[in-house]
Amino acid sequence: MEECHVVAMPYPGRGHINPMMSLCQLLASKTDRIRITFVVTEEWLGFLGSESKPPANVCFATVPNVLPSEIGRAADFPGFYEAAQTKLEEPFERLLDRLEPPEPRVIIYDTEMPWVAEVGNRRDIPVASLWTMPASVFTVFHHFDLLVQNGHFPADVSG
Repeated sequence: MEECHVVAMPYPGRGHINPMMSLCQLLASKTDRIRITFVVTEEWLGFLGSESKPPANVCFATVPNVLPSEIGRAADFPGFYEAAQTKLEEPFERLLDRLEPPEPRVIIYDTEMPWVAEVGNRRDIPVASLWTMPASVFTVFHHFDLLVQNGHFPADVSG
């Protein structure tokens, strides 16, 4: 049986990288016929270097630091988010071009990175989205129209 190559592309934030890595470690523990390429920025690879190492069939690949530093992202979160949406696609595509065979059979991506699905579709690689936040957050987003409809948003916090 041929090795199954999976590429994992998390949103570049701790609350997203850790759940994606947990999923990848779980998948990798099921068989040695799966190889997972876990994509992070060069900065994030440095952060992960001090943490426990993943299984042998999970390897890291990096894209350049085209984002503001994770260390100061809270100072301009909207700018960081916009950069993650607009500046990572090209380096990610270049990374896919240089991966060792076999070609990726699937890309798992963070729901916060919808452009990854477009890359997969252009390359005819199936994609799977991972929602890394609690289910309650998904529910609020999914039913946000009801908050507006019932007068709960915008919230009146003056009183």
